[in-house]
Amino acid sequence: SQSEQQILSSQLECVQSIRDGVLEEAKCSESDRVTLLPQQGSGAETQTRSALKLMQMETETLYSKGDSEDLYVTNILYEREVTKREVTGAEMTELVWKLCLAHSASYETADLFMTLVFELRHLSLEALRALWQRSSFKCRDNWQPLIDALPSCATEACVVLMKDLITSGEVEQDKVDYFFWSFAFIPNPTSGMIESLAPLLKSPRASQSCFLGVTALIHRFCSAHSSCGVVPAVQSVMRTLGKFLGGNCTVQDSEHLSKLQLVLKAIGNAGLAAASLAPALSSCAALRSHPMEIRLAAVQAFRRIPCSLRVSDLLSQVLM
Repeated sequence: SQSEQQILSSQLECVQSIRDGVLEEAKCSESDRVTLLPQQGSGAETQTRSALKLMQMETETLYSKGDSEDLYVTNILYEREVTKREVTGAEMTELVWKLCLAHSASYETADLFMTLVFELRHLSLEALRALWQRSSFKCRDNWQPLIDALPSCATEACVVLMKDLITSGEVEQDKVDYFFWSFAFIPNPTSGMIESLAPLLKSPRASQSCFLGVTALIHRFCSAHSSCGVVPAVQSVMRTLGKFLGGNCTVQDSEHLSKLQLVLKAIGNAGLAAASLAPALSSCAALRSHPMEIRLAAVQAFRRIPCSLRVSDLLSQVLM
């Protein structure tokens, strides 16, 4: 049948000459034939011949030791020259003003913003609060450089200031969420950061980003401190989350159902710190009277708790 006839046929032949492990010459011949109408035998054919020949070899170039004296091995993190003197509050305020006046899509703006971030890391909480009082003004398009720079600062003082701004309502909601999401990327969180943020979870206005951002910070903290469960600040957060569960995750209404799902997801975020809530999670997952989404969320909350600390009979309770 026509479907069985070959429309394209190709052939490639190469002859290589190798001496002492080095390819000296390669000659190839390739033919390709395309049959458009098999019944009439019409088609097209191409033939290609190529030849590669080694012309010369060069000895390996040896670099002198002096060429690498200025080279060193490092990671790909951005490096910044260490400030050799303390920057005054007036200079920081002037820096924010320069950011306001610079064109938004210029190299100057990018460099000024990076300078602001790195200089913020050297300021104490008192100095940061004073800077905010002087530089909380808005630039073009309602831009506040300090608001955007604080999450990249990643020091305890910057986190405490962000918490203060959230509590006082001086930041718009989209920026508040931005603050919370940035907590997950702080490389070296401290117990002081957790202690300052813990009260926010008790607020009736605590958002999803608040629960998930704070518990993500705890997870990163516990990744560096295996005994994080005994840290008072961590215990405070886990007690707050445990109170939301109420012992066995009893659901009151649809609004409470959504809140429980968020809390269970936050507990799963916390990781090692959530080991103390393992019995409560087991109870939440075991009761068949609970909505299936709550039971499933309780099981998923175990995802970062080490196997050695999990309740051994969890699966047997859930499957009974």
